[in-house]
Amino acid sequence: MALVHEARLLLSCRGAFGQLRSIHASAALAQEAAKIKTFQIYRWNPEKPGEKPHMQTYEINLKECGPMVLDALIKIKNEMDPTLTFRRSCREGICGSCAMNIGGTNTLACISHIDTNCSKPTKIYPLPHMYVLRDLIPDMSNFYKQYKMIQPWLQRKNETTEKKGKAQYLQSLEDRSKLDGLYECILCACCSTSCPSYWWNGDKYLGPAVLMQAYRWIIDSRDEMTEERLSKLRDPFSVYRCHTIMNCTRTCPKGLNPGLAIAEIKRLLSGLAKKPEPRLETAALHNK
Repeated sequence: MALVHEARLLLSCRGAFGQLRSIHASAALAQEAAKIKTFQIYRWNPEKPGEKPHMQTYEINLKECGPMVLDALIKIKNEMDPTLTFRRSCREGICGSCAMNIGGTNTLACISHIDTNCSKPTKIYPLPHMYVLRDLIPDMSNFYKQYKMIQPWLQRKNETTEKKGKAQYLQSLEDRSKLDGLYECILCACCSTSCPSYWWNGDKYLGPAVLMQAYRWIIDSRDEMTEERLSKLRDPFSVYRCHTIMNCTRTCPKGLNPGLAIAEIKRLLSGLAKKPEPRLETAALHNK
């Protein structure tokens, strides 16, 4: 009888432990399922003129979503709301297409990690102070028009006598290093749309992104149109609306410093600095 009693006691203990394990497992599953993140996304459809811009709420289980904000946006579009509109392409922080304002900061959705704090929503807007075409898509027309104004290509004085496409233009390592921190710009416009001066004078002030690209060509030892490039910037607005607020540098998703490039342009315009002569004869291979 004693053996029977012990066996029953053992079975009851096992049952109790089993129930405890089930309770803990259920709690763990409930905790996993509770990874619900709220996204509040700016919506506006020009095809519905009577509908004002508004924020729309979506909830996503982070356990079933990639780690980046762009992953969440794609999941919403594919599985919840196919009308949500945004730009994206490379998913690697190279093309600049998915630039938007996430949590109050201009950045790229593809390299912006989702805030895993589920107690507060993530708010997503298009880039600020630009006309909106639809939802998260800003109108970049003025931005690209300004970029075109700086003529972002290599310019030479004796182009007719040089063998374009048949010989390269030489550049020393020291001269080449001056382009570091400039050529990496992907023209996402995060910096320009974070600049208060660009907000209020976007029709005249070229903005951080375009000016950094202007400096990229001004300082290039192979480019011979430095004075002509600078003369196009000699007016009260193109460069001098920059008040060194430095929002541009703080927000750049590539870690670049547009504020420094603008300061260097100001030094060249004021005569405090001068572009040095090339360390190599740039057209040496064209004269053979």
